[in-house]
Amino acid sequence: MNKVYPSAAAALEGVVADGQLIAVGGFGLCGIPEALIDALRDSGVKNLTVISNNAGVDGFGLGKLLETRQIKKMISSYVGENKEFERQYLAGELELEFTPQGTLAEKLRAGGAGIPAFFTKTGVGTIVAEGKEHREFNGETYILEHALFPDVALIKADVADLAGNLRFRRTARNFNPPAATAGKICIVEVERIVPTGAIDPDDVHLPGIYVHRIVHNPTPEKRIEKRTTRDRKV
Repeated sequence: MNKVYPSAAAALEGVVADGQLIAVGGFGLCGIPEALIDALRDSGVKNLTVISNNAGVDGFGLGKLLETRQIKKMISSYVGENKEFERQYLAGELELEFTPQGTLAEKLRAGGAGIPAFFTKTGVGTIVAEGKEHREFNGETYILEHALFPDVALIKADVADLAGNLRFRRTARNFNPPAATAGKICIVEVERIVPTGAIDPDDVHLPGIYVHRIVHNPTPEKRIEKRTTRDRKV
């Protein structure tokens, strides 16, 4: 089976639709599928619920989809770098399911493992726990969190072989593997494509069984979210 598509737009064709639940890999701007996000914007689909650690920044990453009003709800753990996100949320134009970061990762991991729900202590006694089932285990209170089962996962990797086996680059791995395993359809954007077998089995970070479509983007922008420097003494 040929998993490589000629463009991000072609890879999304026939897969994305209005009203879907979509998981997008990345952490801040690190490890985000830039070309796939642009193609999702250009597709014109709307009323999306997007699962992502954050919502990009103004004018880049998922921030582009906020500007075009294609996202109706975000399931996120950090939203502090996007003024348009803040404006839409405070104006009641954008729904937000605020989720602790570890809980968000586990909700995706559980979805990929076929686990419908799990108990966690994170959020007990806060607004995160409101309306959720509470239960005691060994004298400690836990809340029930439900797994996430996105219709589509859009992720970013460094290298893919033709069978879809993936390697991620360092911290750019972040939320990408759990998003990929949870998604019913997984589309990956990669910087390099190599022949099947070129990646040593011990070096495969995500098996190709989870990957349905591959897009080659050899020159992503990789914008830095917040550049911080300091003077060095010579």
